[in-house]
Amino acid sequence: MAPKRYYAPLVALSVVALALSSFYFSSIPPGFNARSDFELAPRRNPNFTFIIKLLAYDRFNSISRCLKSLASAHYGSGVVHLHVYVDHFPLTDPPAGDVDEKLRNARRILELLDGFRWRFGEKVVHYRTMNAGLQAQWLEAWWPSSDDEFAFVVEDDLEVSPLYYKFLKRVIEHYYYNASNYSPWVYGASLQRPRFVPGKHGNKMQLSGDMRLFLYQIVGTWGQLLFPRPWKEFRLWYDLHKVKGIKPFLQGMVTTGWYKKIGERIWTPWFIKFVHSRSYFNIYTNFQHERALSISHRDAGVNYGKTAGPDSYLLDEHSLDFDLLEMKSLSTLKWYDFCFKEVIPGRIIRSPAELGHVISSVQKQESVIFVSTFQVPQNIVTNMLCHFEKQNIQNYIIIGSNSDFQFDLARRGHPVIDAMRYYAGIRADKSVDTAASSLNPAQEILVKAYVMKKCVESGYSGLLVDANIIPNSTNWYTETVASAGDFLAGKTTELFFARGSPSARTIWDNGLMHEVVATTNSLATKASTSTNERSFTQVMVNLLEHKGVKVTGLDEAATGRRVDVHNFSMTSTTSREDVFHWSAKSDHNLVRKSLDELGMWIIDGDSTCIAVFCHQS
Repeated sequence: MAPKRYYAPLVALSVVALALSSFYFSSIPPGFNARSDFELAPRRNPNFTFIIKLLAYDRFNSISRCLKSLASAHYGSGVVHLHVYVDHFPLTDPPAGDVDEKLRNARRILELLDGFRWRFGEKVVHYRTMNAGLQAQWLEAWWPSSDDEFAFVVEDDLEVSPLYYKFLKRVIEHYYYNASNYSPWVYGASLQRPRFVPGKHGNKMQLSGDMRLFLYQIVGTWGQLLFPRPWKEFRLWYDLHKVKGIKPFLQGMVTTGWYKKIGERIWTPWFIKFVHSRSYFNIYTNFQHERALSISHRDAGVNYGKTAGPDSYLLDEHSLDFDLLEMKSLSTLKWYDFCFKEVIPGRIIRSPAELGHVISSVQKQESVIFVSTFQVPQNIVTNMLCHFEKQNIQNYIIIGSNSDFQFDLARRGHPVIDAMRYYAGIRADKSVDTAASSLNPAQEILVKAYVMKKCVESGYSGLLVDANIIPNSTNWYTETVASAGDFLAGKTTELFFARGSPSARTIWDNGLMHEVVATTNSLATKASTSTNERSFTQVMVNLLEHKGVKVTGLDEAATGRRVDVHNFSMTSTTSREDVFHWSAKSDHNLVRKSLDELGMWIIDGDSTCIAVFCHQS
């Protein structure tokens, strides 16, 4: 256990179990490909430096036990360096407690370290002159000298398995140096037994016995392997936020409450906030029967009246009943967020076949929401998705241009239609530049129409909206379409609904798409088009009404419910409204300012949600 001023139990609770990156998941059909420039491993030859960073304070017996376990591990021919950081006790004026006894204890620890033989590499002891505290102990212990240097951080109350190094060496070789399993969004591996879900109201941690490895977002402090690149990125992020006085507050997380109580004496809330902003993940083990490769003894201290004993059972050769070094491909592992909700990254849809698969996996109550992000600023889209998370809206698919932002949304777990490649596919035109950043208005309309047709053909209702809309009610979708027939359209909002009914499918099959294609071809040949001609909703309404099909107006379908269209010169908005909407022509800075005043701007300076929203599955 960590020393007194480490507040070990709180830190211990804030760490335990874990989860993004690889883009080929078993739940995704063939054809889903990641962008190669994001998935290159830094090296192919696993010649790396491994450094143990042992953080100690004033526990002689604890550090003795920890050193003994480290020295008893199986390192083979590997070179492993040991760096020990001994924190100094606080200096006060006047001196507090028995200073002579504190000095004697410190000297005992230093004498132990001086006489300790480390046969596997260099041994370095850093004895501080002042009390640094837990946060500085962690953050100042390591700045990677290269992309091939790894740190394994242990606090002085830990005991490791003799097998721990073999396992971590295999993790590095398989998930860092193997290009097919490498992801820049995996920041390391924890050896502690996973038990804790930090998101309030999150799911219980339930892991099947055959799932020995998985990914989880939370960092582990009871034996954590750190990869060099993400750690450097974190340190720079930490510097930026610390200097500017930005606190690591993340609403909906238990750890934020600990930080507000304990402050800078703990470091994990900083790393948790960083991980949340980047959507990074950690590799965890699941060995069953409460076994782990690293355990905490939870010795008696300020937070324990008496020794609580080991938190887990140490896995060693005698209790090993499986192949410890067998590791599956990253694409087959499950990923979990802070709520312990499964995350499925990499769903980039480029064809109707792929769309059909994803539609069936995300649909809820046989319905799907399609969100168009064309010409919408990234922060507006992110804010809308945060509201989706808050309202527990999961049955959505994003339609957007080919861009790094769309790719990033996909790797964070949001299903995305790559509109450029989708257009090239439905037009069967190899001359289409799929590397282009955007479609023209006619092409956008055609993609949206084919997406809606595929949804209806699959037997699901589809609601297509622009990203300039924010739901303010969990019943927003059902109330919007409750009174609609087969088709519904917004009069002043770019909103279009098609029901997944046999009669609606018949209309799509009886020439509707032929007319959409003819209309978009006509638009593409015009030098300029009006706003109505560029509107997907208006085009669909005109074509359907021309065929004699009734299209319900949004106001008609929303009888008894108020739906406001805001130009943000208004001040009458109330929290009772079901949806917030503004014109695509609105000034985006004014939109952000107005949403902030209404309490509806819920992203932070890192352009990520200000909170973790947990909903039990």
